Amino acid sequence: MAIDTRKGSVLVILTGIIVALLGVAVGGLGAWLYELGGSPYYLVTGILMLLSGLLVVRGYRAGAWLYGLILLGTLIWAVREVGLDGWALIPRLVAPAVLGLLVFAPFVSGRLGRGGRGLAYGGMAFCLACLIFVFASGYATTAARFIHPNEPTRWDAATTEPADQPADDGDWRFYGHTPSGDRFSSLGQITPANVGQLQEAWSFSTGDLPRPGENSDGREFSFEATPIKVGDSLYFCTPHRDVVALDATTGQQRWRFSPGGDMSQNVYQACRGVAYAEAPAGAPCPHRIISTASDLPRLFALDADTGKLCPSFGDNGMVDLRQDMGIVPPGFHFISSPPLVLDNKIMLSGWVYDNQTEGEPSGVIRAFDATTGTLAWSWDIGRANPNSKPAAGETFTRGTPNGWGVYTADPELGLVYVPLGNPTPDYFGGERRPFDETYSSALVALDIATGKERWHFQAVHHDLWDFDLPIGPSLVDLPGPDGKSIPGLVQTNKQGELFVLDRRDGHPLADVEERPVPAGNVPGEHYAPTQPFSVGMPNLRQPDLTETDMWGATPVDQLLCRIAFKRMKGGLYVPPSLDYKTIGFPAFDGVMDWYGGTIDPERKILYTNTTYIPFIFELMPHQEALDRGLIQPWQGWSQPYPQPSFDNNPQYGTPYAIRVTAWLNALGIPCNQPPWGQMSAIDLVSRTVIWQRPIGTTRDMGPYGLRMPFGLPVGAFGMGGSVATRSGLMFIAATSDQAFRAIDGRTGNILWETHLPAGGNATPLTYMGKDGRQYVVLAAGGHGGLQTRNGDQVIAYALPRS
Repeated sequence: MAIDTRKGSVLVILTGIIVALLGVAVGGLGAWLYELGGSPYYLVTGILMLLSGLLVVRGYRAGAWLYGLILLGTLIWAVREVGLDGWALIPRLVAPAVLGLLVFAPFVSGRLGRGGRGLAYGGMAFCLACLIFVFASGYATTAARFIHPNEPTRWDAATTEPADQPADDGDWRFYGHTPSGDRFSSLGQITPANVGQLQEAWSFSTGDLPRPGENSDGREFSFEATPIKVGDSLYFCTPHRDVVALDATTGQQRWRFSPGGDMSQNVYQACRGVAYAEAPAGAPCPHRIISTASDLPRLFALDADTGKLCPSFGDNGMVDLRQDMGIVPPGFHFISSPPLVLDNKIMLSGWVYDNQTEGEPSGVIRAFDATTGTLAWSWDIGRANPNSKPAAGETFTRGTPNGWGVYTADPELGLVYVPLGNPTPDYFGGERRPFDETYSSALVALDIATGKERWHFQAVHHDLWDFDLPIGPSLVDLPGPDGKSIPGLVQTNKQGELFVLDRRDGHPLADVEERPVPAGNVPGEHYAPTQPFSVGMPNLRQPDLTETDMWGATPVDQLLCRIAFKRMKGGLYVPPSLDYKTIGFPAFDGVMDWYGGTIDPERKILYTNTTYIPFIFELMPHQEALDRGLIQPWQGWSQPYPQPSFDNNPQYGTPYAIRVTAWLNALGIPCNQPPWGQMSAIDLVSRTVIWQRPIGTTRDMGPYGLRMPFGLPVGAFGMGGSVATRSGLMFIAATSDQAFRAIDGRTGNILWETHLPAGGNATPLTYMGKDGRQYVVLAAGGHGGLQTRNGDQVIAYALPRS
């Protein structure tokens, strides 16, 4: 039948063609999904859309009516599938409703014969109603996800009774404020009542920004530093390892030291902080800043007053950390977290270039004399006597689990708590040694004076997912059944578990169960039959993904995620496979990563931010990775090393390589639905959630790297920690929307918020300035992995001068 031009127009025909083509796409992909065992909705809808579009092209009003029925059916199906979760409804309803506005526009439906205009206005009203319904439901969903079931009865008592710990002197001498790593300050000048008046007091630009080739091709440049505050000075390191001292009250630079060196081989540029040491009476450089270089692993000591190297430390201020380590190619080993200095010992291990080869540099834990720089002790799990030093011609055991995160300590017990990673590589463990299996992903308590092990607790058995412990525990004293205080600790991990242990001997204070987990069938691999679950504490990970959890901006990209999901396998502890891709949810970025948790030791509350990013594991024979050009041939320890993209993990020396990529859809949007980031408060006495809320918006995020000037409050990805104060506030930036927030620790309500010039992906600190004002300070320089804006600023906030 010929088209009736009296009822049609070019716009009508184009609209019909668009609807028909979209129907072909949705129907074709829907048929694929249905064949994989997925929802039949897309197949049926695609066929109906094709029919609707053809009817519109031919000028029939029935085409518009049919589209209205499709939209109504979609509304019913969407609500049945995900309920009134507004953010889950977005990919199901927003694009169809927007397309409906075109179909029902007066210049389309209004030209489809008699009664067309009434159809147009009615149809547009229905489409607008759908959009309003979705976004109203979204904001209602955010409110519903903000849960606060209980308030601890200790809250008010903590602000009126004497503190459990000595009064704060206004300094911040360790990464976590004290060796306990609680990141809590008893300062109370800034309160929930006046925090809304907080304003920028000063900012300092380091000038250290990504260099050519950094923050591209998988390389990461991140300003993750938390300054320390000693006396009237702040000390911190930049991503390229310059150490800077500022006046803590004015932000003016006092001095700057650059260790220099060629860092072009580093795939990761970051420095989380420096350490402070005091030399014995009469020693030169009585006040010292301890830091490391990353061109080659070097430890150095600076005079805290002048910024000059302390010549009596090591070799004119420097200690080469490659001693007894064997071959260490550039970029394979450096220190990313601040060393822990206590009892005149500098304790550290280091970051290694994960998943490149077997036999990488040793993960040995070492302590150096903070006055002379000489080796005080070592703990090497591969030696018969772990505290013995290598003889001439020997090296520390290569490829052992390393402790790359921040350490914490109990000076009274004389223990340092070291979070261990995995023996390299992470994703194949068929050739691991017995001592690797014992200490991989374990928390170890070592004697500060001797380095001897007191106890260890393994959080993951035979780790094949890079679930290493990324930060040491936060220490807290907890009430015991007999009324006496028990010295405890809380260890966060990447799986969202909270392990509460007695820090004297490592036994669990909250129940831990060994539960069966899936096995695999990769030749040469073996699998742990069970894994430890902290059943006595709330778990902070999300449930395993299902098809209905798939997300996107439109039905098409959501449909592609559904198809991908049906072709893979996922679930906690599902191991990598040669037969299919697996979904890591969580994966190496974890639910909680290197920033860990914050503890209010008086109210016995843990605050922690969590992130939910799925990754795809693609394990393959090594030769296949070579054939696909993902990696290059490399033999032994020949140099230069052929660095692959950060996503590609060669695992030289093993039969397999693996590719690990963030699971994003065709528009660069996560395939899992929001929330992507949350904040939680946990009562450590009742072991219950006090409140939990999404944190962060989609501002500064968008498809193809676009940075939107506004955002939906869905909860955003985050990297960075928090601090808490006795006045009941909690400060955190971390989220990808570049916001710095003050949260009421009692209720979870956001009391103050400011937008940062770059990503605030670091842990803040708070201290008292010499002008009598309490300052809150944060490094705002972005995070390469999270792809927040890069910058170079350290920013201080305070109340207005009275």
